[in-house]
Amino acid sequence: AGLGEFRIRDLNDEINKLLREKGHWEFRIKELGGPDYARIGPKMLDHEGKEVPGNRGYKYFGAAKDLPGVRELFEKEPLPPPRKTRAELMKAIDAEYYGYRDEDDGILEPLEQEHERKVIAEAVEKWKMEREARLARGEEDEEEEVNIYAVNDDESDEEGGKEKEGEEGQQKFIAHVPVPSQQEIEEALVRRKKMELLQKYASETLMAQSEEAKTLLGL
Repeated sequence: AGLGEFRIRDLNDEINKLLREKGHWEFRIKELGGPDYARIGPKMLDHEGKEVPGNRGYKYFGAAKDLPGVRELFEKEPLPPPRKTRAELMKAIDAEYYGYRDEDDGILEPLEQEHERKVIAEAVEKWKMEREARLARGEEDEEEEVNIYAVNDDESDEEGGKEKEGEEGQQKFIAHVPVPSQQEIEEALVRRKKMELLQKYASETLMAQSEEAKTLLGL
């Protein structure tokens, strides 16, 4: 290694030149009917017992393997990390992935409440300012209580039950029928409950007597 880069390259080129000449002689021996030394000959090993590395037939010996640009030729690229399958990716997905547990940390919810109170306060303050400005100009307050159940007096009884077009294109139905009062409804429920109890616990004789009493009383 202390010979220097250029000297090492020259020596390595000289060795490869002798190896090519040796290969030509081995090929010629095979042509003349001799053994195939390229196939049966021993492998070329370095001092560590490893096969001499090479690239396209050119071998690198000793310190030549550590020359700039040579080391990179024999460095193996790291294998890419294995890609996870769709099933493996879905194993890590839970409710927290979709944001359903954002409030569990106790931080987000108070921040949202504080922001909500701030927005409401700003909206109320803006409404008060606009209302005071309208009153200062002498304009009437446009916010009047609206009775959604009110029916116009000019609606005749002949149109009762017919569909009417509202301001927003919605259909309204008005049926003029008598509506029982709360007291009448309670009395009807009491009578019904009495009949159910009589049917459940009274005998046939009591039922007949009850019906007879109703007839006499004109009920």
